[in-house]
Amino acid sequence: MSNVALIREIQSEFVKGDRPVVKTGMEVEVHQRIMEGTKERTQRFKGLVIKTSGKTALEKTFTVRKVNGGFGIEKIFPVNSANIEKIDVLRQFKIRRKNIWFIRTLTGKAARLKEVRK
Repeated sequence: MSNVALIREIQSEFVKGDRPVVKTGMEVEVHQRIMEGTKERTQRFKGLVIKTSGKTALEKTFTVRKVNGGFGIEKIFPVNSANIEKIDVLRQFKIRRKNIWFIRTLTGKAARLKEVRK
């Protein structure tokens, strides 16, 4: 058995099968489990996916950006994290690049993206 096959076999037990495919240009809502002392709560983070990265299943991450009170907030989520309860895909926009960092500098009408209807 080769090293690559061995790594895939070991990683397969940690991969979550119920996660949707997250791509750049999607508007998503991530439900994340937060521990505060002994209490546990669910926090929702809704925003635009501006970057995806990672080659193997366990390395896959995506960056979500939202604007709150005039400040841009970005979070990086591992796709197969145990702290993520679910990922809801709300909308899909037409994007021609893998990383849309340029959306950070745009405001108002310039920051609009064209929605893809399903």
